[in-house]
Amino acid sequence: MAGPTFETPKLLDDTATLPIPSVKPGAMQGVQSFIAGDKIQEQLGYPGELLPNWKERAIERMGELLQKYRGLQVFLDACVHCGACTDKCHYYLGTADPNNMPVARQELVRKVYRRYFTFAGKYFPKLVGAIDLTEEVLDQWYSYFYQCSECRRCSVYCPYGIDTAEITMAAREIMDSVGRGQKYSNEILGKLHRIGNNLGLPGPALEDTLAGLEEDILADTGVPVRLPIDQKGAEVLLVTPSADFFSEPHVESLIGYAKVFHAAGISWTLSSTASEAGNFGLFIGSYENMRKAALRIREAALELGVKRIVVGECGHAWRVAYSFWNTLIGVGAGAEDPFGKALQQQLDHRYKQPSHICEVTWDLIQKGAIKLDKSANDHRIVTFHDSCNVARASRMGDIPGGQFIIPREIIKASCNHFYDMAPETIYEGTFCCGGGGGLLTDDLMEVRVKGALPRMQALKQVVDDRKVNFMATICAICKAQFTKVLPYYGFPMSMVGGVHQLVSTAIQLGSNE
Repeated sequence: MAGPTFETPKLLDDTATLPIPSVKPGAMQGVQSFIAGDKIQEQLGYPGELLPNWKERAIERMGELLQKYRGLQVFLDACVHCGACTDKCHYYLGTADPNNMPVARQELVRKVYRRYFTFAGKYFPKLVGAIDLTEEVLDQWYSYFYQCSECRRCSVYCPYGIDTAEITMAAREIMDSVGRGQKYSNEILGKLHRIGNNLGLPGPALEDTLAGLEEDILADTGVPVRLPIDQKGAEVLLVTPSADFFSEPHVESLIGYAKVFHAAGISWTLSSTASEAGNFGLFIGSYENMRKAALRIREAALELGVKRIVVGECGHAWRVAYSFWNTLIGVGAGAEDPFGKALQQQLDHRYKQPSHICEVTWDLIQKGAIKLDKSANDHRIVTFHDSCNVARASRMGDIPGGQFIIPREIIKASCNHFYDMAPETIYEGTFCCGGGGGLLTDDLMEVRVKGALPRMQALKQVVDDRKVNFMATICAICKAQFTKVLPYYGFPMSMVGGVHQLVSTAIQLGSNE
């Protein structure tokens, strides 16, 4: 990897946490990702360029969001500027820009909200810190609301429970509505709408890719493990991040899923029209686009006649599935909905709709339906990175804290050497990888590298103390982010991989029948 064009923060030798940095006002003001062009914007229902009356439209859209999502107004009104969130944001710890303090980033919207939607702000703006919405303010929004990964760590520590991610999502939706969208997120979402996955892989290319993976598995194991696509009547529809189809280390997780289903004798399929689990509608704050993307999965499940849906290793995909599918597309809606009715036909009452692949695998391990040889991973000393959207926005199974316990139990069943990172950096207090929320673009590499600092600090501690050489995670964005930023901090990019990569190595398939 070429050296950085910016200064990489230094890792400390004696602690897994970082001191509050000395502020550097405006340090990240000029760091922006590319703005979406007209074709990208218009296919999502947004203006192709900045509207002539953008200010009026932005204020109007803010009013619509305040009416539609009442929690947004509560979050804007409730903050008392206590500062509890100040040192909780990985981007502030890594950049020292005060606008990356969660409270300060929120204030960029809150000042405008006060000006146009509160009595005091309308008539006494200076007294309450209210400001007019100008192009300079809009430019600040575009800089700093794409230096937030919507990870919600600050919300864990907020005494009022303010969900900063909701404010970020609202700011992005307002910007999109006036023609100031982000190219990276909106282009990806457009590919999902048109083709069915974030990478724009058409059906024939996907079929060829899966056929190649089947050949690789056969050559490696001697066992004909299938990766079926569009197989009607299968029990399970697997939806997984499209990076799993070809990109390292993601593809090792897909191979792991296939081996699990094969070893357990579960019929399953992928869909050529709904192969993508990720949903960038969440990142841009558009519930309409999030629903449109999710509907593809509903339609594919109905067409294929599956009994249940399993979501692969992707943090925000699981958050959308777990938290939003019921209302977006009727998963689990009950007997009145034909899709919900179909999903009542389950082989095991423990499966809730939808299921995470880790739930499925852990259940099969407990039942003895799959066998694992832990010694096959003896070359790995493993730690685990909790992904934000799993740790703080979902759950797994009926186990309290299952989203934390189940992946770790799978790891322990798959290898002999596992060590957690510092307790204040895992579970619901996990630090973001630094690349989530629509920031996984090279345009924002400086933000990504600096935002990864707290996680890299915690990783360094277990590398030094426990000789860890593998960091497992269950998020595609985390895997992609870490492969890019690990070298900046002196770690090999091959150090990161999926939980099901460990399963793939350890699982016993038996001989070729």
